Amino acid sequence: QVQLVESGGGLVQPGGSLTLSCTLSRGTLDYYAIGWFRQAPGKERKGVSCIDSSAGHSTSYADFVKGRFTISRVNAKNTVYLQMNNLEPDDTAVYYCAAESVHHCELETAFYPHWGQGTQVTVSS
Repeated sequence: QVQLVESGGGLVQPGGSLTLSCTLSRGTLDYYAIGWFRQAPGKERKGVSCIDSSAGHSTSYADFVKGRFTISRVNAKNTVYLQMNNLEPDDTAVYYCAAESVHHCELETAFYPHWGQGTQVTVSS
């Protein structure tokens, strides 16, 4: 069974940076498209970024993170990263990664059957 583990969350000041990791603890990452999502208190879970499993590692980003966040993957480490720069208070949320065993990726929650437990990111001074 696919298991995903997120790490790297924490408290950071506005303008700061964090790098989140999503590690596939069972299985081989090569075959999975991975998405990052976030959910703030009282709000719906939203797609942040995703990366497909093709050789080109195509990526997609939500408009609200373009130019600030970068997604990447190192299949040899079974890990996908989300580098977050210039963080804002509105980025405060629980961040989740999700996986689906297809080539392309989507920023829709319904696309992914496998989810991690999430990691908290708090942006505050």
